[in-house]
Amino acid sequence: MLLFRWTVMLLLLAAGVCFAFYIGTAQARYRNWGIVILKWTVIAALGFFAVLALERLL
Repeated sequence: MLLFRWTVMLLLLAAGVCFAFYIGTAQARYRNWGIVILKWTVIAALGFFAVLALERLL
């Protein structure tokens, strides 16, 4: 469970860094990377909550 928390936090940090680079440089590739990382962060968080829900059910 700690591994999932760290993964989500590091992904959010990476997305924030990408968006900060986009603001600083105005290069669209950083915005695109930030959006992709944010998408995978949401998927990882949903997986984490699904595992928590399954643990409660079983």
